[in-house]
Amino acid sequence: MAESTLNVFRRDDCGKGAARALRRREMIPAVFYGKGLETCSLSVDPKELKKALATEAGLNTLIRLHGDGPFDDKVVIVKDIQRNALSRQFLHADFQAIDLTKKAILLVPVKLVGKAVGEKSGGILQVIVKELEIRCLPSEVPPFIEINVAPLEIGDSIHVADIVFPSGVESTHEENFAVVSVAAPAKEEVEGEQEAGAAATEGAAEAKTGD
Repeated sequence: MAESTLNVFRRDDCGKGAARALRRREMIPAVFYGKGLETCSLSVDPKELKKALATEAGLNTLIRLHGDGPFDDKVVIVKDIQRNALSRQFLHADFQAIDLTKKAILLVPVKLVGKAVGEKSGGILQVIVKELEIRCLPSEVPPFIEINVAPLEIGDSIHVADIVFPSGVESTHEENFAVVSVAAPAKEEVEGEQEAGAAATEGAAEAKTGD
């Protein structure tokens, strides 16, 4: 996996006021933490952070921090990031230090390939989850998990047990965990409801006649 670098700056001031002051300087607050490491409050240039994450791995990009503190030269992933609901600009980031020699649990997006046979028959492709939780070495995290949906007929589903994961990557989900399925056309459901309603009306009319 590609590795990015990012300059960060240690800060001692905390709180909402300090965060607002940082953003006025076009910086954002962040925090660095990791097992056995000192937790530090940081400031970072959101434009540089965006550039560091501009890889096919996205938020799973390995980032090597540079700065004056215990975080210097540590490899991290962005464990959490807050954005403005409207502008989508970064507001805050959490950097978690990781051990490159130990497996980590991460979320990876699902990438669907092909058009399901059931869709061509009027079925509706239902994506149950857009991300899968996996376990692997940080250097082996795939940018996505590819799933071929082309063979799916109406009523079919793809479960975790059906997915071929890259070498060295395993899922943390149960094998029967459903990821994607093809549902029957909505029109058929409406027609079924109409037929049921007509049958009920007819039954009520017959009962009234019998009285």
